[in-house]
Order: sequence, then structure tokens, then C-alpha cells
Amino acid sequence: MARPFDPFASTESGPRVFNNADSFAQAFDEAWQQHERRQPGHGLERQEKRDLILAQLEDHPFQQTAPERARQVADFRLRLLGL
Repeated sequence: MARPFDPFASTESGPRVFNNADSFAQAFDEAWQQHERRQPGHGLERQEKRDLILAQLEDHPFQQTAPERARQVADFRLRLLGL
């Protein structure tokens, strides 16, 4: 299971988190990659996995204040990275 999102994590344990699209994109990318490493044969469709990752990041400040924009950022990252 993925590590829960901690908006107050120190810089020693991970990147700092901000209420903006760039911070959310970084968190989304990391959560996506962690899921791939932990469950490589998961069998989820891309949109199902996107929704799962978005649910894991529900405590991210950007997703809390702009959930539709967070989904758009996630979709953009998937297209940009060819995932």
C-alpha cells in the first residue's frame, strides 16, 4: 500500500509540498512510479490507475483547493510522459 500523503513531511524525507500545479505534478509522478514498482502487474486501465493515484493524493493542498485542475494536471502528465 502506498505511503499516505504527508503535507508536513520534512525535506529530509521527501520534497516540500506547495499549493500549486508543479508541486502536485511532482507528487502525482512519484505516486504513479511507486505504484508501478510495488504492483507491476496490477492490470488497471490508465484512467482507473489515474483515479487511484488521485485518491491517494487527496490530502495534497492543490487537489483540495482545485480538484478539477488537479485532474487536468494528472491527465497532462500522463500524455506528456506517454504513460
